Amino acid sequence: MVKLVVATTTDPASINPANALLAMPGWHPGPFFQSFANEEVRLVLHDKSIIVEDHLDQRWEEATGEPVDEVIFLSKHTAVSNRPALTVHPIGVPHLREGEIPPQGGKPGWAAPPSPRIGPWLRLLKKIAHSHNLVPEFEITLEGTHHGPVTNKPTMFIEIGSTEEYWKRQDAARVIALLITEGLGLGGGAAVGNWSRENDNNRVLLGIGGGHYAPRHMDIVLKDGVWVGHLLSGYSLPMEDPSLSKVEINAKEVGGTWRESIKAAFEATRLAFPGGEIIAHLDHKSFKSWQKNAITGFLGEQNIKIGKPADFY
Repeated sequence: MVKLVVATTTDPASINPANALLAMPGWHPGPFFQSFANEEVRLVLHDKSIIVEDHLDQRWEEATGEPVDEVIFLSKHTAVSNRPALTVHPIGVPHLREGEIPPQGGKPGWAAPPSPRIGPWLRLLKKIAHSHNLVPEFEITLEGTHHGPVTNKPTMFIEIGSTEEYWKRQDAARVIALLITEGLGLGGGAAVGNWSRENDNNRVLLGIGGGHYAPRHMDIVLKDGVWVGHLLSGYSLPMEDPSLSKVEINAKEVGGTWRESIKAAFEATRLAFPGGEIIAHLDHKSFKSWQKNAITGFLGEQNIKIGKPADFY
């Protein structure tokens, strides 16, 4: 089994961390042009936009005969605030309807299995960034589930944001390279974030609601030992106001693709964490009462437990 780290030469926030990674010991040419190998890790470079590289895991397996067990994409991050940031997040567009065109890759109704490393690597990233004096200049944060490309294996994006000035920062690129090296155990130590059903804590947070940077979910994920799956921000939970005055609302009365989005995110998270207990954590303050009632009712119908922060420690 191999792990794919994917970068594109057209994005400085992608190729610079890749080059910093290749400057570290242990790398040698891989089986294809623009690929490199280090133990069970394969670094793959290409010249396209990352979000259009659908089924890269499957294509690698067919071309090399090497089974892929996870995919890590390196990319730039953009934000209206232009604030410098280092981010990690799962991918998917589970809220889109069949026939809709995803604006940034993926396919409607799909969510990739989220990498179990997302939570542990967020904490490790914060530690490495602190030690290299990138904090507080750079914000270290999660992002909600969004965009493509389509994959079938546990996947995450690691991004540098949020403007060209920061995409090109060599110190940020080195921090990402160190994260991958230490996180995958290439430096001689144990890898960080390997999931096992035998872990002391087998509870996994499924984030529902809140803004794109998932602040209330992140407050929990920053605690040692917490695992995190998909993070559905408000825009991934389209809900049509039933315009009813009563407080109690049956989930079936609320239109929109929010139910499909939750189901796809839950199933993908369960696939990524075999044997884990997937528990929903709601950002209650981000919902109106009718939305919260509908969501909690639906989660109950699906036998998905709703947890408080203390349930994940």
